[in-house]
Amino acid sequence: MNPPENSASIEKRSREIRRAALDMISASGASHIGSVFSTAEILATLYDDILNVRPAEPDWPDRDRFVMSKGHAAAGLYATLSLSGFFPQQRLKEFYVDGGSLPGHVTHHGIPGIEVSTGSLGHGLALAVGLAAGARKSGAKWHVYVLLSDGE
Repeated sequence: MNPPENSASIEKRSREIRRAALDMISASGASHIGSVFSTAEILATLYDDILNVRPAEPDWPDRDRFVMSKGHAAAGLYATLSLSGFFPQQRLKEFYVDGGSLPGHVTHHGIPGIEVSTGSLGHGLALAVGLAAGARKSGAKWHVYVLLSDGE
């Protein structure tokens, strides 16, 4: 099997995500680095090749929705969103520090590009199903993607 044509760009983006997340985790003294690192290729592929989103318009009504059910891997998602242009990379310094705006678990409060808050495992799938059911019922054409943990 041949690798996809864009595999080099996915590998490059994955390294950028891991590097940004490592810097965040190191500076804040946070943990869950394994969970964060395990999401890098998935997030790079979703945000670079699959999701129909507009970083300059994070609330665009026709955007695809992404739910990070494994909320403890927040640093990976925050790094991805920043690298994708949803907010300035300088903001990554606010991860998991007193008075910071990027908590240790995914929150949608004040963070562009995040649809729902997650934390405890098991909630993300139900939230994603609800979003998808609502989209179907309203006739919306956007898609819903969810990233689950092995603990779900």
